[in-house]
Amino acid sequence: MVSTKSSSMRAAVLAGPGEMRIAQAPVPEPGPGEVRIRLEGCGICASNLEPWAGQEWMTYPGEAGGLGHEGWGIIDAVGPEVTGLALGDRVAALSYRSFAERDVARADMVAKLPPELDGKPFPGEPLGCAFNILRRSDIRAGQTVAIIGIGFLGAVLTRLAADAGARVIAISRRQESLDLARSYGAAETIPMHDHWAIIEQVKALTGDAMCERVIEAVGKQWPLDLAGELVGFGGRLVVAGYHQDGPRQVNMQNWNWKGIDVINAHERDPAVQMQGLREAIDAVASGGLDPAPLYTHRYPLERLGEGLDATRDKPGNFVKALVMLA
Repeated sequence: MVSTKSSSMRAAVLAGPGEMRIAQAPVPEPGPGEVRIRLEGCGICASNLEPWAGQEWMTYPGEAGGLGHEGWGIIDAVGPEVTGLALGDRVAALSYRSFAERDVARADMVAKLPPELDGKPFPGEPLGCAFNILRRSDIRAGQTVAIIGIGFLGAVLTRLAADAGARVIAISRRQESLDLARSYGAAETIPMHDHWAIIEQVKALTGDAMCERVIEAVGKQWPLDLAGELVGFGGRLVVAGYHQDGPRQVNMQNWNWKGIDVINAHERDPAVQMQGLREAIDAVASGGLDPAPLYTHRYPLERLGEGLDATRDKPGNFVKALVMLA
């Protein structure tokens, strides 16, 4: 194992609601079956927003680097019992303290990045998530697929569903999001302003049949309600939004009457998470998916709070923010 000369590193600490500070923290050492990554960057996830706003079950301060789980970088230390990875490998990792200069990850939760991705940001966790959602959605050529919420995840899913041969109807609040969906393959776009008007537009577009697949990618009550209305008989409602701010109500009468399948498309099996990550790496490296236009905002670690605010407020053409560490 090779360690850095410095025994401390910069790390972001969530000190309280809306309060992020940069602290000096001990450089972590990898244990058996682990590697340490000198991080080049880490994506900011919308799931970070509830802790940032403050929740009654949260305790502060958080751990150093906490909330960061979309990191990529260079392996700079290898623990015992690690095979297949070496010092200097550029990787994406599923680890959870990556708003810091270094993080430790299990070796089996790390994937090498090929030369085609050299110099390019690669927030692997959300990209892998999109591929796992696609698999759970079971989208087939010729289907009509509505995607509600065109942020980073919705845009990637629009591209993947269109590439699978589906007719994609993109539904989102902001015109720039709808324009983005068009550029990523959406056949139709609908502003997300009026519940009943959206339903009528989808009826008109589908000859009253509605959609074989509907992906909800917002994580709020209204989009979930809308998604249930847009699924056709025997169709599939895919919950890709992260509903972590409290309970939800569902229209079980509607779901039951239509005989729809409801899929919660979040994966917690590490092997499945890694499958999605590897599929994402292959797709981006081969040119089948270009996520670069989605990385619209970049911040140094010291401005992480600004990045979280931008993720919440979505200024201008915002899609996704990255914290850049190298």
